[in-house]
Amino acid sequence: MRAASSMCAAQRGFTLIELVVTIAVGSIVVAFMTLFLLTPIDAYTAQTRRASLVDATDSALRFMSRDVRGALPNSVRTALSGPVSALELLLTVDGARYQDNGPVGNPALALTFSGPASGFATTVPFTQLTLPWSSSSYYLAIYNVGVPGASAYEMTNVITPAGTTISIAAGATPNQDLVTINPAFQFAYGSPEKRVYLVSGPVSYLCDSGAGTLTRYAGYTISNSQPTSAAALIAAGATGALVASGVSSCAFTYSAGTAQRNALVTLSLGLSQSGESVALLNEVQVPNAP
Repeated sequence: MRAASSMCAAQRGFTLIELVVTIAVGSIVVAFMTLFLLTPIDAYTAQTRRASLVDATDSALRFMSRDVRGALPNSVRTALSGPVSALELLLTVDGARYQDNGPVGNPALALTFSGPASGFATTVPFTQLTLPWSSSSYYLAIYNVGVPGASAYEMTNVITPAGTTISIAAGATPNQDLVTINPAFQFAYGSPEKRVYLVSGPVSYLCDSGAGTLTRYAGYTISNSQPTSAAALIAAGATGALVASGVSSCAFTYSAGTAQRNALVTLSLGLSQSGESVALLNEVQVPNAP
């Protein structure tokens, strides 16, 4: 009988009180471990979110800056309409220098400003095109200074009309391209540096802090009035592409340059996500010598 009692005592488990105490102590230990682990995990998550926001904001500003750097001289303009900040420019795809004094044997190679010109030769060639090249959806621009009478947005004097067929072929001598304009067009002013630009068309950025979006629009008709809404751009034939979402703030400003300094475009963009916010600013210098 004594041996049986000893065996039962040796096999006795936890009492209910011991089990409750063990669970309570274990819960306290887990709570403290969670407290110490949760803070660094939250900090890592927040840091990762901020890094993602910085990357997205920087990418959007770099994307805009690339277009601004390719703008036709004196074509950048900005506007503010309610919660929408708008930036528009005429995007160039290439440039060259035209010949204004033709050889004695072939004066037709020179670009004339006294009447409609059907073509001319270059002394510095286009470098971004595969020749021969032809299109009726591009424009040629010479001496756009962005003032009435010499503004490409007016579609007179300094830029060829919509639908003009522009053809470019290699010339007979090095650095010479032969440009054909159909129908012929009279440029009103010559460029002091003999610069001619090939323009693909207008590009607009609309930053709507109310809707939280930054959108790029292209493929629409050039207008003297700057469009500041998606409806106006779409009505003009534009197609939009979302550049950034979660936009909390934005501002675009343009400071015209002088003969001694470049123009300056300031781009400010803020993005927010899950309580985290990032705001970056980028300044782009724009050479405006036409």
